[in-house]
Amino acid sequence: MKAATTRLGLLALAMALSACSSLEGDKIDYKSAAKGSTLEVPPDLTQLSRDSRYAVAGGSVSAAAMQAGQAAQPSGTTNAAALTLGDVRIERDGKQRWLVVNRPADKLWEPVREFWQDNGFTLAQAESNVGIIETDWAENRAKLPQDFIRSTVGKLLDSLYSTGERDKFRTRLERNANGGTEIYITHRGMIEVYGNVSKDSTIWQPRPSDPELETEFLRRLMVKLGVSQEQSKAIAAAPAARTQTARMTTVNNMPVVQLDEGFDRSWRRVGLALDRTGFTVEDRNRNEGTYFVRYVAPNTDKKEPGFFGKLFNASAATPPLKYRIVVRSQGESTTVSVLNEAGAPDGSANAERIVRVIADDLK
Repeated sequence: MKAATTRLGLLALAMALSACSSLEGDKIDYKSAAKGSTLEVPPDLTQLSRDSRYAVAGGSVSAAAMQAGQAAQPSGTTNAAALTLGDVRIERDGKQRWLVVNRPADKLWEPVREFWQDNGFTLAQAESNVGIIETDWAENRAKLPQDFIRSTVGKLLDSLYSTGERDKFRTRLERNANGGTEIYITHRGMIEVYGNVSKDSTIWQPRPSDPELETEFLRRLMVKLGVSQEQSKAIAAAPAARTQTARMTTVNNMPVVQLDEGFDRSWRRVGLALDRTGFTVEDRNRNEGTYFVRYVAPNTDKKEPGFFGKLFNASAATPPLKYRIVVRSQGESTTVSVLNEAGAPDGSANAERIVRVIADDLK
């Protein structure tokens, strides 16, 4: 009996050490949250439908051969840095990073879709015709404490453990003028907090997006596309270029965002801001500098269903309003404004909220 007890003790210790070491080098371990969750979230700008639409226009070219050993080369640009390996390069502008791949978007769609599933996510949206892949809400289980109890017994009751955080990622594929593809990954987060001073109930509310998570998944996607682990880590770790901040002001008594940069950078930054803050972009026209978005206005009715309730029960959601986000540039000065569905300037409270959210993300 004593020998058996000793063996059980050693087995338990080995299991605990194994569980700890298995996550030591991997800080990301996602499992998508089950649908039907009743988590409560106060209404805010993030409560939008998930059928985002992005036009994917342009031509395509044949995939360039990968050169696994090619050295990273910085680009000659001053406002955005770029490092290239084979037919894949990562560009950066402040906290924003994205991939540019010299392959047609239709050849990248399946590898990118598989990439998210391989990383433990359930896909909430995957529309190849518009180039959008969005994951369901998921929990990073690597953040759970790896104590002795969880390492031994907790694995059997894993659902009892929670980090109190959920993450969602949106991937957008856009063909560029050269026939290649730009890939953007944006993060949205939620956190569980106490809903009252007595701490007898909790609600879910938005937390800031995490640029480091976005960069890490871009790095992992580079590996999926043929870049080695070592090369991807070296590229992703390169320092970010400095970016200009955004400021909110008024023009002709209308709320706007002003940027001290040209159209290309402003268009890209506004698009990423819309992705990151959860707007539903139904269409876009780059030539006219216009994003067509849907926005759900905040509702102070306490009986309104929570965030996850809206996601899983579309009929209960507040009907969205349609707006146009317009990006206009003159040289190195750009103004971002909001028009209503008919294309007229909008000075409403909703328009001001939209402008403020965009400005806050661009800072």
